[in-house]
Amino acid sequence: MMEMDPGTLVTVVTIIVAGFGIVLGTIMPALAEGRAVERALEGMTRQPEVAGNLRTTLLISMALLESTAIYVLLIVLILIFANPLLDRFF
Repeated sequence: MMEMDPGTLVTVVTIIVAGFGIVLGTIMPALAEGRAVERALEGMTRQPEVAGNLRTTLLISMALLESTAIYVLLIVLILIFANPLLDRFF
């Protein structure tokens, strides 16, 4: 394997970590959202009279769950385009 200068190495490692971060940071909230929808639909079928309250609570919880994926996207974009590690180490 050829020798890389430290700046290139930090950039490559940052891109790889950002890739893994976006994969894990989007899969976990997606699974949690699916589980929340499943449970809300179960509750609506069991007690149709509280479907309105469940729907409202579901929409609020979905927004909160989706915000975690947006935060992950923000951090990954910062790591890729405004890499603070290069300034810190070099």
